[in-house]
Amino acid sequence: MNNLQKLNTVFITSFEIDESQLDDVAYNTVALWDSVGQMILITNLEEQFDIMIDMEDIMDINSYKAAKSILTEKYNIDFKNV
Repeated sequence: MNNLQKLNTVFITSFEIDESQLDDVAYNTVALWDSVGQMILITNLEEQFDIMIDMEDIMDINSYKAAKSILTEKYNIDFKNV
């Protein structure tokens, strides 16, 4: 599984959403993405990518696009090599 597939899987399983919703998903736009859902997402991201996400970044991961950007820029995770 490549990194993009891993990211997609984390979001799909964390929030029980369809892959077609990924680009538009953001905090409080799906039923399961509340404060508890945020912690579930962060835990799943950390486990999937074997990283520890900084508190500031936890607060900034408020959408699928933001997560992808932060993971690329701050944690050197490559999503282009698919």
